[in-house]
Amino acid sequence: MEDEVAVANRRLWEEEVRKGCGYTVPWLDIDVSLLRRFAEGKLSILPEPMTGIFPFSILADVEGKDVLCLAAGGGQQSAVFSLMGARVTVVDLAEGQLEGDRKAAQHYGYHVTTCHADMRDLSCLNDDSFDLVFQANSMAYVPDVRVVYSEVARVLRRGGIYRVDCSNPANTFVKWNGAAYSITAPYSETTLRREDGGIEFRHYIDDVFNGLLDSGFSIQRVHEEVFSRQTDCGAVAGSWHHERAYVAGGFIIIARKEKKPF
Repeated sequence: MEDEVAVANRRLWEEEVRKGCGYTVPWLDIDVSLLRRFAEGKLSILPEPMTGIFPFSILADVEGKDVLCLAAGGGQQSAVFSLMGARVTVVDLAEGQLEGDRKAAQHYGYHVTTCHADMRDLSCLNDDSFDLVFQANSMAYVPDVRVVYSEVARVLRRGGIYRVDCSNPANTFVKWNGAAYSITAPYSETTLRREDGGIEFRHYIDDVFNGLLDSGFSIQRVHEEVFSRQTDCGAVAGSWHHERAYVAGGFIIIARKEKKPF
């Protein structure tokens, strides 16, 4: 059964698919040789729109591996991993996003498995099924990171890698006011109800990191999002590109499953 959060955010992303938002458009012109150079560490970053595939180590050894793209539909990340030789499953709350994954698979000629589900309930997937779980910046759409961590720990094989992108909690309630970026709510506030109907959440640092440890993971690396050091400040004030230049985005955690959760 869907709760209020799932209903609101499913509707949000189905509408984004309808509008053709950049995160919903399949990548149908990927240069595989470029991916291989990146995976070998010969490129520090992939060009737009693939910049979010980071760090390069995440692609270094995926051939023949089972990869879960979690809450990452749209025919983007799944295309990258599939073209690098992985067996890919995609879970997403929006059916329209999964259609993008199927479209990319048909375009390139590989197989992809899609599962229409909430990232908080991966009962459609078996225990110990994946070598890598790749989660882009989707955690902001669930109220409790620990619920997601528990599900990831269940479906990930021991020694498997979990790559998760988390928002900076200090910036959840930052908004352009016409002159500068301002904080619009106290730090104790955790729920952000967006004007477009979506519901986002602030996750505190202790839950983000201790939640992983409590779920049986060890933390291997932490990376600032590649946007965090953007120097181009010439974008339209208040736009997404302008905000990325002035407001720190988030961080990417690379964790390894060591044991079953406590």
